[in-house]
Amino acid sequence: MSQTLEQLFVKYPDLEPCRSSIQGAFESMKVSFEKGGKMLLAGNGGSAADCEHVVGELMKGFMSPRRLPKEQRDKMMLHGEEQGTYLADHLQGALPAISLVSHTAFATAFNNDVAADMVFAQQVYGYGKPEDTLVVFSTSGNSANIVHAVQVAKALGVYTIGLTGEGGGRLKELCDVTICVPYRSTPDIQERHLPIYHVLCMMLEEAFFV
Repeated sequence: MSQTLEQLFVKYPDLEPCRSSIQGAFESMKVSFEKGGKMLLAGNGGSAADCEHVVGELMKGFMSPRRLPKEQRDKMMLHGEEQGTYLADHLQGALPAISLVSHTAFATAFNNDVAADMVFAQQVYGYGKPEDTLVVFSTSGNSANIVHAVQVAKALGVYTIGLTGEGGGRLKELCDVTICVPYRSTPDIQERHLPIYHVLCMMLEEAFFV
């Protein structure tokens, strides 16, 4: 068991019931990235901010500088030593992640022209490949736009991970892995989602870059 994960339960002993689901989520994410897949993320309100936060931790160095390996550095030298060195020194290793909440022009058009509760599902349909992982946040586990996104992901063979509250709602029956934090209040649930995805991002970074 990862020491990083163990520290989560030292700091947040109330999350101990989520141990197996957090470990399962990590293993699935790791396999997805090893296969060349990407992570898609969806959520509403504060959970939309969580999606953006996760992308920020995966697409650049989080706890590690993630320096480019020599092979990648050498590729940058086609622009000359000075420019190539600058590029190589300022790039960091990345795990590809896309927040589906970020595409304002698409989302407003789709909400207006088609169906607001399908806005994430449409993006999963457009982006999703079997090697990818869809991570969704819903404190109730019942948000229609999240549920539809997971349903489409399942149809496409995309692995699905849900972060929700006690009970899990519909996500518990739909997702391959559901992390149900033992709280019912939205602020309490979201406050526990953050350390969980921080730890997952740290563990992924350790697996691929340290």
